[in-house]
Amino acid sequence: MSKHSSLKAAGSAGGKRSVMKRFERVKAMKESGTWKEGQSPIGLPKTKVAK
Repeated sequence: MSKHSSLKAAGSAGGKRSVMKRFERVKAMKESGTWKEGQSPIGLPKTKVAK
């Protein structure tokens, strides 16, 4: 019995990400100087991935 065609690519993650994860955004904001100590990491602006 063979696998269904929709299940074959289940292990691959897909294309490139266009937005950073939260910890990556905090790191980028610290490097650019826009992060304030004690600031909540919830509700950060979306930041595009640098190429």
